[in-house]
Amino acid sequence: MSYVFDVSILVLAIIFFGVSHSFLASLKVKNHVKDKFPRLIPFYRFIYNIISFIILYLFFIYLPQPDITIYDLIKPYDFIILVFQFSSLLGLIWTFRYFSYKEFLGISQIARWHQKNYNLNDLDEKMTLKIEGPYKYMRHPVYFFSILFLVFRPYMDLTYLILMIGAIVYFYVGSCYEEKKLINIFGEEYKNYQKSVPRILPLKPFNPYKF
Repeated sequence: MSYVFDVSILVLAIIFFGVSHSFLASLKVKNHVKDKFPRLIPFYRFIYNIISFIILYLFFIYLPQPDITIYDLIKPYDFIILVFQFSSLLGLIWTFRYFSYKEFLGISQIARWHQKNYNLNDLDEKMTLKIEGPYKYMRHPVYFFSILFLVFRPYMDLTYLILMIGAIVYFYVGSCYEEKKLINIFGEEYKNYQKSVPRILPLKPFNPYKF
């Protein structure tokens, strides 16, 4: 019975994180901050990331962790899985070549503010549409390679499995909200990109909006 309770707490925590994370990332909230607290918006992305990190850290420390092993691969299968996991890590590194990590972390925003070169209309991030590298094959390569990294694991327990499923669901749902924002910014250019490149899986599906 305690395992059922622990799993329920984990699921509720994941839902709380996903909803709050998406809410704070919405254009509505950012525009509200820009209008009411314009001096805060250059720091919004950095604070947002710090809050997210603190919440995840507290989850790691205080959330229950059901000690149930799903599988534990033996040699040489554990090594084979690690090869795939390492390959996904290389994919992330490849993606970061076309991805501004300083903008993502909020460092560039603070630098522009310090240089008195911050545009409030950028809100918390200066968005650019670059269809290069992995972005030619999928619209969200960071999510794709992160999912592969999470899935290819030589050891799996119940806690990790729940968190992994939660992360995958969040990546997909989050991409839907993110794309609404990108359509609002880039208009037809992004709609055409949606029609020609799949969402997460680097396969050309029948309907690119669903995959």
